[in-house]
Amino acid sequence: MTSATDTISTNSGPALEAAPAFSNGEVGDFIALLKPRVMSLVVFTALVGMLVSQPAVNPILAAASLLMIAIGAGASGCLNMWWDADIDAVMSRTRTRPIPAGRITPDEALAFGLTLSIGSVLALGLIANWLAAALLAGTIAFYVVVYSMGLKRWTDQNIVIGGLAGALPPVVADAAVSGSVGMPSLVLCALIFLWTPPHFWALALVKSGDYAKAGVPMMPNVRGPDATRTQILAYTLVLVPFGLLPVWLGFGGLVYAVVSALSGLGMVALAVQVYRIRAGDEAARTAMQLFGFSVLYLFLLFAALLAEHGLGLFHAVPGLA
Repeated sequence: MTSATDTISTNSGPALEAAPAFSNGEVGDFIALLKPRVMSLVVFTALVGMLVSQPAVNPILAAASLLMIAIGAGASGCLNMWWDADIDAVMSRTRTRPIPAGRITPDEALAFGLTLSIGSVLALGLIANWLAAALLAGTIAFYVVVYSMGLKRWTDQNIVIGGLAGALPPVVADAAVSGSVGMPSLVLCALIFLWTPPHFWALALVKSGDYAKAGVPMMPNVRGPDATRTQILAYTLVLVPFGLLPVWLGFGGLVYAVVSALSGLGMVALAVQVYRIRAGDEAARTAMQLFGFSVLYLFLLFAALLAEHGLGLFHAVPGLA
């Protein structure tokens, strides 16, 4: 495989060096820098992390903390786009992002991201507590420095290790409302962590050409598509049983147990299909089906917990009460 240094610079935005000091970016462009779809997932998982840990949450504290966690996540996305502007410029699915498209300058994105990062951490510390603020700061630093600046261009395990950043919001939220970190939020963090590789590698199977062109060492480009399919199946076979752990620990009830079991069967079935079908348009179609369903799978698990703990639908599983 072509190495990252053969294709792109190891610094951010080499193709944008001649960009003007100021852009004509609109409000929508700055919002796009925050990766709003990722932010919405962060808010959702953080909310569930709060409710499973502290059912009687102060609504004002919860809302303010969620806002700061969302802003911190958006700041991470902005700084990621600033650093990866050179990669984004050569990948078909990212070349229209605000920086490579020239609507926002790299310096503007850097200043915007740093301001939001520092502001969200300080505000969360003042609103909630400094443990939550420290965890949020660590999450931002891990995503930007460890993942974006290090792992992404260095190892095919980038998604595996870097996935920790996306898994931490329930833990940050737990700390914000309780002042400590409990087992339920740690289990939710581990669940997202295990979910991330099969989710992203399914997409990487289809977009491997883009990643190769950009010099990003994703699993299909380094170890090949067959090895990636094996890894997807292996992670899925660990993820789905782990998804039932909240039931055994007592914070997942009957609704969660049914949703987790049924959606888990769907994940396994699609992972098996991805493992079996290895060529042609059908292989790409099956991989994208797994990619799409994995989003639904995670949403359903967290939605079930939200319904149980937020709407009072919790009923213990018979025999485990």
